[in-house]
Amino acid sequence: MVDKKSLSERDICSKYITPALMGVGWDLHTQIREEVSFTKGRVIVRGKLHTRGEQKRADYVLYYKPNIPLAVIEAKANTLSVGAGMQQALNYAEALGVPFVFSSNGDAFLMHDRTGLSDKTEKEITLDDFPSPSALWQQYCQWKGLASTEAQHTIEMPYYDDGTGRAPRYYQASAINNTIEAVAKNQQRILLVMATGTGKTYTAFQIIWRLWKSGTKKRILFLADRNILVDQTKNNDFKPFGAAMTKISKRQIDKSYEIYLSLYQAVTGSEEEKNIYKQFSPDFFDLIVIDECHRGSAAEDSAWRDVLSYFSNATHIGLTATPKETKDVSSIYYFGDPVYSYTLKQGIEDGFLAPYKVVRIDIDVDLQGWRPSQNQTDKYGQLIEDRIYNQIDMDRILVLEKRTELVAKKITEFLNASDPFAKTIVFCDDIDHAERMRQALVNLNPERVQANRKYVMRITGDEKEGKAELDNFINPEETYPVIATTSKLMTTGVDAQTCKLIVLDQHIKSMTEFKQIIGRGTRINEDFGKYWFTIMDFKKATELFADPAFDGEPVMIYEPKGDDSVVPPDEEDLDGETLESGEEVGGTCSDNGDYGDDGEINDEEVNSGRIKYVLSDVTVHVIGERVQYYGSEGKLITESLKDYTRKAIRKDYSSLDAFLRTWSNAERKAIILNELIQHGVMLEPLAEEVGKGFDAFDLICHVAFDQPPLTRRERADKVKKRNYFTKYGEQARQVLETLLDKYADTGIENIEDIKVLTLDPFKSMGSPSELVSAFGGKSAYMAALHELEGYLYA
Repeated sequence: MVDKKSLSERDICSKYITPALMGVGWDLHTQIREEVSFTKGRVIVRGKLHTRGEQKRADYVLYYKPNIPLAVIEAKANTLSVGAGMQQALNYAEALGVPFVFSSNGDAFLMHDRTGLSDKTEKEITLDDFPSPSALWQQYCQWKGLASTEAQHTIEMPYYDDGTGRAPRYYQASAINNTIEAVAKNQQRILLVMATGTGKTYTAFQIIWRLWKSGTKKRILFLADRNILVDQTKNNDFKPFGAAMTKISKRQIDKSYEIYLSLYQAVTGSEEEKNIYKQFSPDFFDLIVIDECHRGSAAEDSAWRDVLSYFSNATHIGLTATPKETKDVSSIYYFGDPVYSYTLKQGIEDGFLAPYKVVRIDIDVDLQGWRPSQNQTDKYGQLIEDRIYNQIDMDRILVLEKRTELVAKKITEFLNASDPFAKTIVFCDDIDHAERMRQALVNLNPERVQANRKYVMRITGDEKEGKAELDNFINPEETYPVIATTSKLMTTGVDAQTCKLIVLDQHIKSMTEFKQIIGRGTRINEDFGKYWFTIMDFKKATELFADPAFDGEPVMIYEPKGDDSVVPPDEEDLDGETLESGEEVGGTCSDNGDYGDDGEINDEEVNSGRIKYVLSDVTVHVIGERVQYYGSEGKLITESLKDYTRKAIRKDYSSLDAFLRTWSNAERKAIILNELIQHGVMLEPLAEEVGKGFDAFDLICHVAFDQPPLTRRERADKVKKRNYFTKYGEQARQVLETLLDKYADTGIENIEDIKVLTLDPFKSMGSPSELVSAFGGKSAYMAALHELEGYLYA
């Protein structure tokens, strides 16, 4: 008779839970997935180093079809209760969007029904009474309101499989399924909100693929607002559509295709004959997917909206990272509440997006202001208006050349101290500012510019040379350009996977624009060592992180108006958002023709009526500089590495005694250290501050519990003075003394592993088996090692 209490959690799974599932019809190969890791683990940054936190991993996820998860099961050892894993399982089920949740210790199941359709939310069932796939599927369809055979056929259609094993991430799967379910229920306007860098285009492809393959939607139009985005989409994620797909251009269209990709600008125009889309009948398309739908399509009076109105009978799916919600413009008013949202905060927490640290730099003239002397003129002889100029005026009305040089100097210092070839975007107020910043950076990096003149480039909409380098900048394989100065061109649609530094020397009032700019750095690229990025802020733009709107659910505040209440174009910013009184923009991207023939933004400076005073002799200084890290709650925190470490350790160990007990009882100290690393404690940068000669044990005791630290060498010498080795034979004594020296040099983790006996200088003493035999066998050797550790940490 098997003693269940002695079985491991894995044994409980293999001997009781899996057989129970298979016994009621769950297929082991297609419907049961065990140990499913569905997040990557949050990237935690301190100093110049990073680590990853814990992944979320479900013991079981059950699928009706490979694309439809129905249930989560959390298994526990039999020493725990049946429901011991329920709260953990509910956490996973909420993330995965599954309605049925189970916990088991091998005796029975505790079932939690999130649909609200059962008499009891939770009930205990026997192992033999686990629900069959068809039973849970029927309940699922009832919960989702998918009663018809046609609707069920639509949502059962599988993903496109390219044979490489690539599958949608859990949040992409939820976004795809929620969207397809909405279409299956004949919802005509659908909004999908996903943070920049989370794979909106791949998600859109899988949505379109499944709707197209199921026959639910036969002719589909994908609209984007950048030529580069349409081409990237066609050549990459949408490639499997093959010969069924075409790109619309400004000429006679071919109606024989099924999947159409187009720029808004390619199908609209101010003159009637330019409206290519009217060559299609209004009922030609039955699905339109609008990428970056927060842009023109959010405004009722836009030319882009005309396209959607013409094809009003089609289903419209809007994709965006930043829904536009103002009193004058609303994504939600048109598309409805999002069927799924995945925020930057969630992406960072899951480890799919890069966290950031903020270097906030305050300059004296920005905060204290500057006033001209009586009748002072600028370098061009203009009389300067007598008033106090402060941060909002810098680079827009008042240009201080030494301020530009100071910003460029801080950027250069940062890159030299970290990585001089880290891709960097410097956001400036307008094209003139971007050009001055380019010059200042060139002058501060003469050797790098001499090696390659493209080390620094201005990439703005007015200049072909710079725009031509945009593809090279975003290509991880290309070294140059390294630094791009810009104003508006690179705020959106630039997939800069390896961008490690974003510099904000721009006045940013629009939350939409701010979120788009931050999105330029949020992609992770492990192949090129990009796990996090830095934001260097000179104009207090990062104060917008504290705004609840930054990572909250979009809320509609739109006030519908009559046809005569249209926002004048010159009062709109990049995305049509009304500016504060007296503000001017560095570049526009309205729906009134601010695009080139290729559909790219022309971020020309809008300088109507604005005078710029330029001064070369005003001295400026940095008066404040601080580093803020992305905290576990999604907020920026300003604290020292020591303070952060103390908090992290005390979450796990409330007292010094608690830590010492755990440390002394641990079979391997490395296990404790690995757990602390998983919780965000990084010992390497801590050793840089406290001292490199200290053991991890001493770093922890010193920083978290205020104990005076000993170096590893001091601990080793104390053990040697005890002279307890005399009870061992000569070879065993030599091994222990060498282990002590190894500990003093490299730390406890390296002597705990028996493989250390295969390395120098142990190799010269004998083979590992001979050295272990000197103690009387492996168990005796391990006992001697634990005794040595006991003396080390006495």
